[in-house]
Amino acid sequence: MEKPEEVIRVRTPKGNELLGTVEELLGASRFKVKCTDEKTRLCRIPGKFRKRVNIRVGDVVLVRPWDVEPDEKGDIEWIYTKTQTEWLRRKGFI
Repeated sequence: MEKPEEVIRVRTPKGNELLGTVEELLGASRFKVKCTDEKTRLCRIPGKFRKRVNIRVGDVVLVRPWDVEPDEKGDIEWIYTKTQTEWLRRKGFI
């Protein structure tokens, strides 16, 4: 018997948000993220995620660039699961 396909909700980029892949863990809740606009940003993780999730190299995240230095820095707004990442790839977001 086949397992029925699970219905998932995926947060998609809105406004100036971008998708990115974590390239390097820097410590102190900071990461280097390669975004879909081909820029590498220094991103920080907000307190609401800090102790609740583990982020590893290769994880797909939603990044909101800062108003000041938008090409260099940003905040991680969402961390995608493997299932959500596969859905984003199938739909052409990544």
